[in-house]
Amino acid sequence: MERDIILTEDGSHSIELAGSHQTYHSRFGAIQESMHVFIRPGLLKLSESGLKRIRVFEMGFGTGLNTLLTLIEAEKLGLDIYYETVEQFPLSLEMAARLNYCGQLKRMDLQDKFLLMHEWEAAAISPHFFLRKLLIDFNDYAFEDNFHLIYYDAFGPASQPALWTPGIFEKIERHLYLGGILMTYSAKGDVRRAMSGAGFKVEKLMGPPGKREITCAIKTENRDKESG
Repeated sequence: MERDIILTEDGSHSIELAGSHQTYHSRFGAIQESMHVFIRPGLLKLSESGLKRIRVFEMGFGTGLNTLLTLIEAEKLGLDIYYETVEQFPLSLEMAARLNYCGQLKRMDLQDKFLLMHEWEAAAISPHFFLRKLLIDFNDYAFEDNFHLIYYDAFGPASQPALWTPGIFEKIERHLYLGGILMTYSAKGDVRRAMSGAGFKVEKLMGPPGKREITCAIKTENRDKESG
């Protein structure tokens, strides 16, 4: 899979699949989009509820930007984070080293940790942040425990329809704690209906620049006997 680094409008990098117009982030701004879609309505909302130990699952590690932003915010808020993610097509370490996120965020002190995120499949990134990365297809992934927060950052339904089905969201819903949140950039009607059918309370939120709406799905009841 050939990929190119591109510059988005907020000055941060993203990845474009070579020969296509498909990118890992919005061209209006990678960092701006990640903060708006995942960090503020997801991580920060949970921390405001008083939760200090948060288990995060990310569908699609990609460039590692969501992971890096979660580490930064967790440090500010004094959170303990267990972060699990799947990625079928990881970036090379050489390409990851060229991404400018730490510079754009004025956190070059985190560059070595950012590269560690890409280099290792499991690592204590800091005393309060543990990362486990599995290099598999999400369809082959089996949850071993529950999570408080899901960053659902797969390619869109047109590109990866198998990752936006009712069955996928039922699988996720079973492994969220009560009150757990799933955040995604997609606000398509079929996606929201699939989430509702899986038992989520689905809310539309204002999107980042270039996108009208995003989706927040909340687990409001336990339909099985799982813990949480």
